[in-house]
Order: sequence, then structure tokens, then C-alpha cells
Amino acid sequence: MLPFGASDGPGRLPTWPEMHAFATHAEGDGLDSAWVCDHFLSGPEGSPAEGIHEAWTIVAALAASTSRIELGQLVMCVSFRSPSLLAKMAVTADGVSGGRLVLGLGAGWYDPEYLAFGYATDHRVARLDEALQIIGPLLRGERLTFDGRFHQVQDAVLLPAPDRHIPILLAGNRPRMLRLTARYADAWNTAWFGLPDERLGQRLADMHAALEAENRDPGTLRRTVGMEVCDPDLAEQIEAESFAGSVDDLARAIDAYERLGIDDLIVRLEPSTHASLDRLARAIEVRSR
Repeated sequence: MLPFGASDGPGRLPTWPEMHAFATHAEGDGLDSAWVCDHFLSGPEGSPAEGIHEAWTIVAALAASTSRIELGQLVMCVSFRSPSLLAKMAVTADGVSGGRLVLGLGAGWYDPEYLAFGYATDHRVARLDEALQIIGPLLRGERLTFDGRFHQVQDAVLLPAPDRHIPILLAGNRPRMLRLTARYADAWNTAWFGLPDERLGQRLADMHAALEAENRDPGTLRRTVGMEVCDPDLAEQIEAESFAGSVDDLARAIDAYERLGIDDLIVRLEPSTHASLDRLARAIEVRSR
């Protein structure tokens, strides 16, 4: 996860040069992907809002300034941009990156930013359902007319057409979100965890059941897990659910996720520093010995 908001930076909102340096350092360390979140305001409800960058702008900048690393969103809120616009932006950013985009999508949840910026807070999952019925066909290069309760398009098509299949990732754990994932998505994310636990086991079982209900081969879904990793020597605060072991312990934790069939760990580092990236890279190196 890229440092993105005021709480992720060195006591302040990280600047674009700092975020770019973080992403290129991760790329240089051999890590596989860099992820952004999508909010207009940041911070817990009831507290003063914190600053945060706009996600698509940063993704576009990273697409042009990195060369190998996969770029994803955890996740883009479909309430903030029309579905057809999201599809158009995804194709353009994917082209700029040379085919390295994962389009992460979600229903959204943080009411203060909805209210502040004038977005409706009702029927969020239903709005996402309709959005997926528009985004998916457009990304497949289809021409589409759709007349839904929340979204309408008429004879819409993406020109230029997508150069490749852009994977869609959904994040969520409740039954409706799992059904939408099984029906429409290429990848799924569940978060946040330290070590694998019973909660993760139940979520994996629920996702498997949703895939079976949609008559979908479970092997066709890419499973990603958000993992919180703290450096116990440098983190200002260690949350109860975070992982805070040694480099060798971290290597064993990654092994444990792999044994569960997890395809990707999307790691939120505390602190979000180059040293933390290097520490993660050392754990990966330990695994390869």
C-alpha cells in the first residue's frame, strides 16, 4: 500500500515526490505491486478530516513513472465516478502503464466524504451491482445500452478499445458482495489481518460457497489478502490485529498465507518507509533460501 493520507506520512501528508520514491523503491526491491486507496477525506468518523490525495491522478502518474510493478486500487469507490467514466479511465491508465493495471472496485462506506462532496449514501451495493454490469462489458470491448435504476448508458463503447483484459478486483466480505465477486470479478480482497486466523478461514469458506452458488470454478478467482505489518522497533503504535514479528517470523507468516491458497498479500506497512520496504523484501528473500 502506497502512503497516501496524512496518517501514512512522516507526521503529515506525503508529497508526490515521496510517494513516487516509495513506489520506485518497492519496484527496485522486487515487490510485485503498488496499491492506492480512494477517499476524498480521511480519518475516523467523529474526528477532524485529514488530507488525502486523489487516487486516479496518482495511479496515472505512477503508470507513467514506473516500469514493471503492477498498479492497483484498494478500492475505487463507484459512487464517485460514473461507471462508464471509470471504464474509460481504466483503459487509458492501463495503456499508459503498458498493461499493468488492476481495477479495484468497491461500494464505499465513509459517509462524511459522501456528504461533503454531494454523493448519495443510499443503496451503495445496488449501485455497485449496476456499475459492474456496465464496466465489465465495456472493458471487454462491447457496445452497451443499459437502463438501470441508478445508471444509464446508451450505445456506449470505449474507443480506443482495451488492449487486453483488464482484471477487476472487488473487496468485501458480506453475502451480497461475495455474490457480486463470484459473478463479475477476476480477483477478490479481504482485509485486514496480521497472521491468518479463524476469521480469515471463515471468509475464505464464505467466498468458496459464493463461487459454488454461481457455478464458478474456484480456481478462476485470484485471492488477495490485506496484511498489516509493523516494524516493532520503529512503529509508533502497534494495533492488536497487526503482525509485529521479526523478519524470519514475517517470512513464515507469508508461507502460512501461501499454504491457504492466497495469491497475493497487499501489505500495509507501519511505518511506511523505505526501511520497511527493505524489511519486507528481506523476508521474501528468506523464503527463497
